[in-house]
Amino acid sequence: MIRTAVVGAAGRMGRMLVKEIVNSPALELVGALEYSECPLLGQDAGTLAGLAPTGVLLTADREAVAAASDVLIDFTFPQVTMPMAELALPLGKAMVIGTTGLTTDNRARLRELATQAPVVCSTNMSVGVNLLFHLCAEVAPLLGEDFDIEVVEMHHNQKKDAPSGTAVTLGEILAKARGLDYDKDTRHGRVGMVGARTKREIGMHSLRGGDVVGDHTVIFAGDGERIELAHKASSRATFARGAVRAAQFLATAKPGFYDMQDVLGLR
Repeated sequence: MIRTAVVGAAGRMGRMLVKEIVNSPALELVGALEYSECPLLGQDAGTLAGLAPTGVLLTADREAVAAASDVLIDFTFPQVTMPMAELALPLGKAMVIGTTGLTTDNRARLRELATQAPVVCSTNMSVGVNLLFHLCAEVAPLLGEDFDIEVVEMHHNQKKDAPSGTAVTLGEILAKARGLDYDKDTRHGRVGMVGARTKREIGMHSLRGGDVVGDHTVIFAGDGERIELAHKASSRATFARGAVRAAQFLATAKPGFYDMQDVLGLR
């Protein structure tokens, strides 16, 4: 059994992760971490996730949780994820990181730390989304500059960052496939007299509303025809299941910085 802990176990995604871990025959829940002022500290992680009691109580003791675990799963925020990585990875504890909003410097530091223990870091753990990543990398260069690229993403009205981490990853993949620079060649929305669309740009558009878990569409628009590749998530369980799959991958992985393309064998 892979001894697994959840960072941010009281949140919506954290509870989903707890449920998937408890229901997995390969994983054992051994830790549930929360911030020191969390009002739910001391409660059973299984009960909070709608399951029978697990005996694993919410705690703010990062050192104890890291010491007890083989793998830590973190879908929180960069300001939580990075200190956890600084603590856990030098101890040889693997991490599955689904945190969005990580900076270029954050990722560079995680790559350094991954020389001590393996890390799977992905903006989206869904199997379907990672297939979308793979398809976009294949389709973009085949269609070439005759097809304009636009990325549209929609999420629930409580999401704080825009564009979504998944949309950013799509933009980076498309830019690389097209020989563009994501930071320089991405057009985030359009308003006013912006002029005609250039060939050296990728449009990026963020929609927010209701309880949408996550929709991502990549549009390749040419003269007289249009191709759309889309993924729509209706449940966060798909992300949790992907994270469990990543944890199983890490059980036998050598130190290194991986993503879900590696986990799924798409490279």
